[in-house]
Parts: sequence; C-alpha cells; structure tokens
Amino acid sequence: MVMSIDNVRGFALATSSSAFIGSSFVIKKIGLKKAGDAGVRAGSGGYSYLYEPLWWIGMTAIGIVLHAPKEKKIDSVNEIWHLATQPGFIVYSCMAVIVALVLIFWVVHRTEQRKMLAYIAICSLMGSLTVISVKAVAIALKLSFNGVNQFIYVPTWFFIVVVIICCLVQLNYLNKALDSFNTAVVSPVYYVMFTILTILANMIMYKDWASQNATQIATELCGFVTIVAGTFLLHKTRDMGNTQSESSSLRGDCELENH
Repeated sequence: MVMSIDNVRGFALATSSSAFIGSSFVIKKIGLKKAGDAGVRAGSGGYSYLYEPLWWIGMTAIGIVLHAPKEKKIDSVNEIWHLATQPGFIVYSCMAVIVALVLIFWVVHRTEQRKMLAYIAICSLMGSLTVISVKAVAIALKLSFNGVNQFIYVPTWFFIVVVIICCLVQLNYLNKALDSFNTAVVSPVYYVMFTILTILANMIMYKDWASQNATQIATELCGFVTIVAGTFLLHKTRDMGNTQSESSSLRGDCELENH
C-alpha cells in the first residue's frame, strides 16, 4: 500500500504532538513542585505556579497541540455560529456546562477517591468547548488580517469570552490534578477523556459521521478501545506496584520484629 503525502504529514503531526503533550506534562509537574516548595500548592488552592517559568514553558507546549484548529474548512465566524446554534450542539454545550458545575461545586468537595477523575472531567468538558471557540477566534483573526473585519460581529466576542472562561477553568483544575496526583496517571487519563469529548463535540457540531464510511468509523473505534485499554492497564499496573511495595514493606517490618 502506497502512503500519500497527507498520510506522512499526519503521522509526523501525531508523533510530534505526542512529544509535545508528554513533555509539557512533565515540565508543568516540575514547575508545580518548585512553586509548591515556595508557596501554597495548586492542589490546596494556591496559584504560586504562575510565577514559575518552567510552568509557563510546559503550558505553552500543551496549548500548541490541544487547541490547534481542525481540518474542516470554515470561511467565516458566522458559519461557525450557525453550526454552534444548532439544537444538537446547544444540548451538548448545556450538558457539558451543567456536568462541570456539578463536579466543581458538589463532587470535588465530597469525595477524595475520585477527585482526580473529577478534576480531569472538568478540564476535558471545558476543553471540548474551548477547541470549538478557539477555531472561531482563529478564523476571525485570519479574516481580519486579510481586510475583512470580524470583530464588528457579536459572535466573535462571544467566542472570545468562552475561550477565556474555559481556559481559566482548565488551567485551574489541570494544575490541581497534576499537583495532587501522579503525572503518569493524570496525563493518559486526561488525554483519553479530552480526545473523546473533543471528537464528540466536533461530530455533533460538524456532523462528521455523515462523510465517513463503516471502515473509517470501525478504525476510529478500535483506536479508542486501544487507548482506553492502555490507560486502564497503566492504572492497574501502578496499583499493583503500590500493593507489592506495601507488601514488601510489611514483610520487612515483620522480619525485624521477629529478630
């Protein structure tokens, strides 16, 4: 099978994006740890990480990949506004906001065991809305630079406000997750949840399934199953490692007591 230039470019972009995402989580984690040593940790509600250069380097690298515009050709902000005001996407947007609010004001304060998942779910829900809005803002900037001012339209400013609010919420709860839990677990879980919700939002808004055949849909589903299975195994392996370490520690304590 001969690979087209688009396949090669897609492979290169996928590889580089994985490198950006992985390295950005590690850099941000280091920045958060350094900031926590000098002030209140992000997991405890602190924001001292904003003064840490390493955190900003990591944030720039995650931001480049996750909020890149998608491939579907859109020629104006009003076109995106028309798609965003369709019943299907309005229902999705309302559900995403409601679920995020429930997680923020109820779940996060009532459970410790599932706090990581709550943090990541908030980030992912807001992220799926951010991607759509970022694309609208990017198109507005592009058209405005070409002489067609898009900032005279209300939808442009609406999308800008959505981007600002959603990004602030994402930053806050992603930093709480990274500061409070293992990066090796946070990173893949966030990747899976963010990717699924973003693709779902785009499918609802752009009706992508209408242009795909059964083979393409089956391939995408297999990819999702692989990613989810890998994340599950990573989480279980980590738990097994912790259990083995605890068992070894207990055996060591027992031997010392016997001696």
